[in-house]
Amino acid sequence: MSVIEARSEAWHAERRKGIGGSEAGKIMAGEWHDLWLLKTGRKEPDDLTWVLPVQIGIITEDLNRKWFEHHTGIDVSTFGCDHLVHPDLQFMRANLDGFCAGGIFEAKHTSAFGKPEEIVSRYYAQCQHNMLVAGVETAYLSVFFGTLKWEWFTVEADPEYQAELMAKEAEFWAHVEKDVEPENRAASTVSIALDDMREVVMTGSNEWASAAADWLENKAAAKRFDTASKRLKGLVEPDVKLAAGHGVQVKRSKNGSLSITEMKR
Repeated sequence: MSVIEARSEAWHAERRKGIGGSEAGKIMAGEWHDLWLLKTGRKEPDDLTWVLPVQIGIITEDLNRKWFEHHTGIDVSTFGCDHLVHPDLQFMRANLDGFCAGGIFEAKHTSAFGKPEEIVSRYYAQCQHNMLVAGVETAYLSVFFGTLKWEWFTVEADPEYQAELMAKEAEFWAHVEKDVEPENRAASTVSIALDDMREVVMTGSNEWASAAADWLENKAAAKRFDTASKRLKGLVEPDVKLAAGHGVQVKRSKNGSLSITEMKR
């Protein structure tokens, strides 16, 4: 897709027919008024042709897709990704970056200083919206952080969040259909589940490489150390606050936990 095609009048006209994934975040953030002006044709959309972050995201989308496929082994198809419509809620629309087995693919580019948890939160509504439209329960979020780091995240369908998202989108779209100007709303208070989403490739980090080498070299010794620590603690009876001998001592704290230290000579 070229930049001109992506931002043509026909493209904007198609977007006015419903709510897209990139607009779901505004719905959940309560930013309704400006979006209503756009959907009712009272305001012209911003010209993003020469907005650098937007164009970098568009230009690197294909590279992002190939990078994701290479590093994860998950194939991505772009067939049938455009102009998707929810089977029941016709105002819910989506243009996807790709389909994967059992899920959808989203390609993003952000600052090299972006924080992973902030990225997931930023695109959480878009992922949940697009999953609803596509009828899947998994979204793969592939992110370039500047030019030096790439990470990918698995975002699972969140039924509670999706229920509120659909309700809010339906309420907003009623304002569009009835041509009733809405006020901005309070942002959604539905919590975002971020557990177990991050999948990180650290091959570009020299610090990681050094630490990984140390870990591999000392893995066996660390396991023996952990086993010996458990054995020593297991030998300390419940009424003992200090056990010492052979250069090692085990102390019991006031809360009952045991710590092992080397005895000073």
